Amino acid sequence: MTKHTASIDSHVWQRITLQGNGWVFTPSDFADLGSRTAVALALMRYVAAGQIRQLSRGLYDWPRQHPLLGLLWPEIPRVAQALERKDGLRLQPAGAYAANMLGLSEQVPAQVVYLTDGPSREVAVGPTHISLKRTTPKNMACAGRLSGLLIQALRFLGKDHVTPERIARLRSDLPAEERVKLTKDLAYAPAWMRPWLLEVARP
Repeated sequence: MTKHTASIDSHVWQRITLQGNGWVFTPSDFADLGSRTAVALALMRYVAAGQIRQLSRGLYDWPRQHPLLGLLWPEIPRVAQALERKDGLRLQPAGAYAANMLGLSEQVPAQVVYLTDGPSREVAVGPTHISLKRTTPKNMACAGRLSGLLIQALRFLGKDHVTPERIARLRSDLPAEERVKLTKDLAYAPAWMRPWLLEVARP
C-alpha cells in the first residue's frame, strides 16, 4: 500500500468514525477524499477487515453492536438519508411505514415504501425491502416535513379508519411549532383529510 493510498484509507476511516456507529453511507460521501476507484478500494479493504459492512451494491454502514443480539441492521431513515445524499433526490415515507412511525399502526412492514421524485427502484437491506416509488410533485411537496408524514399516514389508514382517538393522539404529540407549518401545508392533502389535519393543528 502506497503512502497516498494509506492516507486516503485513513481519511475515509476518520470520516466514518466521526459519524458514529449506525452511519449508513455510499462512496459519494467520500468523493472529496480521492478518486472513485481509490475510495472504492478503501471501502473494500474495510469490508474485508470486518470494520464496515456492505449492505447492498454501493451501500455500506458502520454497524451498531448489541451485547446480546450482535450486529444490528441499520435504521431505515439512515438508509434513506444515504440514498438522498447519493442521488440528490427526496424521499417521503409512505404506507404502513409512515403510520408506524407516528404510532398509528403497530404493523412493522417487511416492505418499506418511500415516495420519491427520483426513479423507482428496490433496495434490500437485511430483512427489510425498501421500495422507492416515483410520484407526483404534489405528493412530494411536503417531503422531509412532519406534515408530509401525517398526510401519508392518514392516506394509508383511509377515511373510514381515521378516528377522533387517533387524531387526539397525534395532536398531543405535535410540537407547537409544527402546528403552523401543518396549517400551511393543508393544500397538499386530500379534501377529506383537511378537517382532521386542522384538528391536529388546533392550538
